[in-house]
Amino acid sequence: MARLVRWTAGAVAAALLVTGCGSGSRGGADGGADGTKSGRSTEKPRTPSTAPPGLPPSLTSQKLDWGRCEAGAGAPAPGRGWSCATLRVPLDWSRPDGETIGLALIRAEARGDDRIGSLLFDFGGPGGSGLSTMPSYAGTADRLRERYDLVSWDPRGVGASEGVRCRGDKEIQAAESVDATPDTPAEERRFVRDAADFGQGCQQAAGALMAHVSTTDTARDMDLMRHVLGDARLHYFGISYGTELGGVYAHLFPRNVGRMILDAVADPTADTIGHAENQTRGFQRALDDYLESTGQDPRRGTRKIADLLQRIDTNPLPTSTPGRELTQTLALIGIVLPLYGEDGWPLLTSALEAAEKGDGSELLALADGYNERDASGRYGTGSHAQRVISCLDDKQRPTLAEAKRLLPRFEKISPVFGAYLGWDTAGWCRDWPVPGQYDTPEVSAPGAPPILVVGNTGDPATPYEGARRMADELGEDVGVLLTWRGHGHGAYGKGSDCVDAAVDAYLLKGAVPKDGKVCS
Repeated sequence: MARLVRWTAGAVAAALLVTGCGSGSRGGADGGADGTKSGRSTEKPRTPSTAPPGLPPSLTSQKLDWGRCEAGAGAPAPGRGWSCATLRVPLDWSRPDGETIGLALIRAEARGDDRIGSLLFDFGGPGGSGLSTMPSYAGTADRLRERYDLVSWDPRGVGASEGVRCRGDKEIQAAESVDATPDTPAEERRFVRDAADFGQGCQQAAGALMAHVSTTDTARDMDLMRHVLGDARLHYFGISYGTELGGVYAHLFPRNVGRMILDAVADPTADTIGHAENQTRGFQRALDDYLESTGQDPRRGTRKIADLLQRIDTNPLPTSTPGRELTQTLALIGIVLPLYGEDGWPLLTSALEAAEKGDGSELLALADGYNERDASGRYGTGSHAQRVISCLDDKQRPTLAEAKRLLPRFEKISPVFGAYLGWDTAGWCRDWPVPGQYDTPEVSAPGAPPILVVGNTGDPATPYEGARRMADELGEDVGVLLTWRGHGHGAYGKGSDCVDAAVDAYLLKGAVPKDGKVCS
């Protein structure tokens, strides 16, 4: 089971490359990081920063030992121009003198002489790895590197920062046979048992960390990171879930906010059920757009795909991978991945045509890309971290009975995605070992400078309405809405000169666009 929010544009591009299609980053193999001036000093003078209060000198006075980056799980070393370091932060922010954990950071230094500071990126999830995504995104952010160090990190519980692995590869593959839209009492029992077993596996793997990987914990980590990097204010670029993280940071530390971009915006007013309903609507819109692009009537095309999924539920399709077949759940995930951007639409057409002919290989390859499964059968752990973080955040725990009552409403919105996302509300945090912290995140940020909120009207994973609500919730004179009438997840670097120019002017020159500006 995997929620459908966690992939950013960069991660989707990487997943599509795994399937053998899609284009690489504009930055080349090293993601555009080459070009650091020879002979320049490693550090430029920095504006004095204020340390977070209540922390021991061992944390506030630490110096980052930047050095060569190593290859990560499933990702090569990023190459020339990149350096990595470890930041120590409290395991438990209520006990700052207690045990600490290490957060893995990655950086490419600014090229220009008129440096503003560090620009911190979070690429979404929760559970996305900044260490693996930042180099591939650097081509998109290349203009920003003239005045900023490009910095990202693996948040606590992710990847190289005490990353949580809740299951082994064999267990993950075995769980792929669990029906995420159960039709019988036996399937319901297996669905519930699998969800509870996953939580227990996370508890065993994470130990004490399980209760300290919330979005609030990570926002506090960011403020210490800001200080240790030498910045008086945090300059930040949050994508997808990274927008929620940015909003929480702005609420906690409004006076420390610098220039902040929130792109592909999560709705801060949506609880667990509201979030699932938003995504049901967003992915159906994306499917309608895809179907129209192929000359099909969206209603008829949707019905055709829903019928295909129903047939696969009864009779899974054979694939070219020995010992693996395409289940209904895997087929649905395979449909989801290429809807994150128009570049993936030709892949979806080919995969659906093959499936109609009885071959599930292409949809399985797409699902494997989404699930971070490589050719050797090794799975990534992004979905593990995603679940551990989101279930510590989310207080709401819908029951099976409540999920069943949602199904008619969700299936009316989308005959393809409704049942999956409806059932997911009850399965995602089922019998979770630690309680959630809030129904919805608090993002009001009175006293903060203008924050640029970028919404895409065709975004499947974070529907446009979330951007409007985030701008409102940040507060008057804080949230500034920029709208792009486009397709895919996110807006910056997706082909709109209007969006890119507005974001660049804001970050590089401090020019705030008019609230409500629309790019078509």
